[in-house]
Amino acid sequence: MIIYERLYIGGSWVEPADPELLDITSPHDRSVIGRAAQARPADVDRAVAAARATFEEGVWRTAPPGERIAVLRRFNALREENAEKVAHLISLENGSAGWFTRAGQSGLTRQADAYLKAAEEFGWEETLVPSDPASPVRGVVRREAVGVVAAVIPWNSPFSSATAKIIPALLTGNSVVLKVSPENSLSMGFLAELLERTGLPEGVISVLPADRETSEYLVSHPEVDKIAFTGSTRAGRRIASIAGEQLKRVSLELGGKSAAIILPDADIEKAVAGLKFGSLLNNGESCIAQTRVLAPRGRYEEVVTALKELVESLKVGDPGDPDTFIGPMIRPDQQERVRGYIRFGIEEGARLVTGGPQIPDGLEKGNYVTPTVFADVDNSMRIAQEEIFGPVLVVIAYDDEDDAVRIANDSEYGLSGGVWSADEAHALAVARRVRTGTVTVNGASIAFDGPFGGFKASGIGREYGAVGLGSYTEYKTVTV
Repeated sequence: MIIYERLYIGGSWVEPADPELLDITSPHDRSVIGRAAQARPADVDRAVAAARATFEEGVWRTAPPGERIAVLRRFNALREENAEKVAHLISLENGSAGWFTRAGQSGLTRQADAYLKAAEEFGWEETLVPSDPASPVRGVVRREAVGVVAAVIPWNSPFSSATAKIIPALLTGNSVVLKVSPENSLSMGFLAELLERTGLPEGVISVLPADRETSEYLVSHPEVDKIAFTGSTRAGRRIASIAGEQLKRVSLELGGKSAAIILPDADIEKAVAGLKFGSLLNNGESCIAQTRVLAPRGRYEEVVTALKELVESLKVGDPGDPDTFIGPMIRPDQQERVRGYIRFGIEEGARLVTGGPQIPDGLEKGNYVTPTVFADVDNSMRIAQEEIFGPVLVVIAYDDEDDAVRIANDSEYGLSGGVWSADEAHALAVARRVRTGTVTVNGASIAFDGPFGGFKASGIGREYGAVGLGSYTEYKTVTV
């Protein structure tokens, strides 16, 4: 049993305003695996006040960039030293299969290294070359911290979402209040322990598990200067309205319904093997999952059959079992949501290729769903348009390349996607036509040096690398 009786506020573990602890339950069998304090508005006030005081004092924001880089490099090293524990905690509380949480640790390193490299090369202060050589004015452009950042993250990939925000925010000299989901109180409690050992000044960061109401209190707080949010599009719209009313800086990484375009010349076996990870990562509870599979009519049944065989070969079960590929959904309500979408697909007339709304045999005690593939799907169906957030794939036929691009773009979302082809240059040309923030060719992984984010309802702003770093700064021009 893991217990966190206190909250990490401003660099210290303090008594919460509400002493009642929340039971953290296992998605595998719904047993209680831990208990943790939850933040209330009074705790938010303390965290924001500490962040504001430290920011105004300037100890962190005025430190040389090299000093901030050294501190965050130390944090990343501590996280690497504890990678196994991090992976175990996420599997324990999220139900994410062990292969996924362990593989994610190297991704966290690459993510952090990209930010650190960007900070080392960042133009913190640059002198402009005047457009008019005769101008008597010399301009100096500075990049300065925004202020107090409210970083709000979802439950599905907590360490990745947390570090994607706190590392660039801290590197640029901001103070941060990190609001995490109650379900992640254990892994995020351990994150706070690592931050405590990192050597950050007092007040610079707080880690608060809290419910939605307390989250809204945080983002509405008058002393917060910027909101960095990852989560659902519905919640993102609410946060954007708050930010607009209060003129806060805001960045939003929201939902997705990404398409994988399998071109006629693609190696189907390789493409489907890649979609095992691109479409079903993290039990399907991933905003970047490529859950709309677009197949050419001439090879449609070949793709459907290959996906059926793939999905039926994957072991569903205890995330702690090394042979498990797909674990449970995080909560019972999420389990029922996914099962409900499977029923919608059947009612809409899609062909159920494999799976269905039934709970897998022997796994009735947990939040499990049966991985499902639908064929004969029209892109207008709910299962093709709405984010299901579970292991449910839909296969959509297209007539030609233009039709494939049209279908891929026929979505309110635009977060991720993929193109598969034997001709890499041709795949790249198709990728350029897809209206989405990230496109992978033949299963390539995400490049953390480049910007990540979404078009349309998938968000505003970008994370990762130099672009992500810059989103936590304000420009200041000084003329001499």
